[in-house]
Amino acid sequence: MNTALILLPDFILMIFAWGLNRFTFLNREIWVALEKIVYWILFPALLVSSASRAKLVWADNVSMLLLLAVGMMLMAFLAYSAKWLWHPDPVSHHSGIQTSFRFNTFIAFAVALRLGGEEGLALMAIAVASLVPLSNALSIISLSRNSQNNVLMELIKNPFVIATVLGLLINLTHFPLPDFIHSNLQRMGSASITIGLMTVGASLGWVSAKKEMALVFFWTFLKLIIFPLFIFTVGNYVLHLPKPQLTTAVLIASVPTATSAFVMATRMGGNGPIVSVTISLMTIGAAFTMPFWIALLQSS
Repeated sequence: MNTALILLPDFILMIFAWGLNRFTFLNREIWVALEKIVYWILFPALLVSSASRAKLVWADNVSMLLLLAVGMMLMAFLAYSAKWLWHPDPVSHHSGIQTSFRFNTFIAFAVALRLGGEEGLALMAIAVASLVPLSNALSIISLSRNSQNNVLMELIKNPFVIATVLGLLINLTHFPLPDFIHSNLQRMGSASITIGLMTVGASLGWVSAKKEMALVFFWTFLKLIIFPLFIFTVGNYVLHLPKPQLTTAVLIASVPTATSAFVMATRMGGNGPIVSVTISLMTIGAAFTMPFWIALLQSS
């Protein structure tokens, strides 16, 4: 099967949403409201549902999680190294470092479900549960010069962290979650993937940032090429990860950065426009790079 076709429905959906936002009465205010619904309700429902019934075999996943954690920190350091390469504006520099290691959970879950079904979705939930705190912590640290926000409080208030911890507690304590609650969580979770992809598409934009385009392309190169290359090489040839774990790790590394990076940058006094440009470029670029990484996974 042509691997590009695996991602085609998702990217068509995002382009469709971009068109709705650009050419219809469904303006940005509506999409912002949808983003909040997905962020605070629908996507946490997916995380609770997936984590609460996932077959948690932590011993099999430790290597994958450690590899991704090391990879994220390595990308953060490489992104920080732009300071010595281009001597950029400090605010812009610290605003965009997070784009090199954060991952768009909506796209990651959508592709994981398409490639691995429920098993792939459950494994992705475990990875997200473990990595979201690290991702947010690194992002907040990189932006800390522009804000006095407390890193610990930001993590405690994060709905993805709360939902994942709740789902894992239900799972580990074998709490009997009623079927009608679980089925409704699944329905909301399924809606979160579709609506989440649409909000990603609607948020695509391009603003003038010629002075800092070297940074944008550098971060994009790190996220779409270097990060997945590092994960695939070490995971496949050094750690010899099982195929499901390797697939999950490479998907997280190869998806574009999280759209919430823009929200975090603006909320913490950073340069929102340069982050918006980076998100747009990465999302468009991933339409061409992700099929390559998926094909490489399937042939390995």
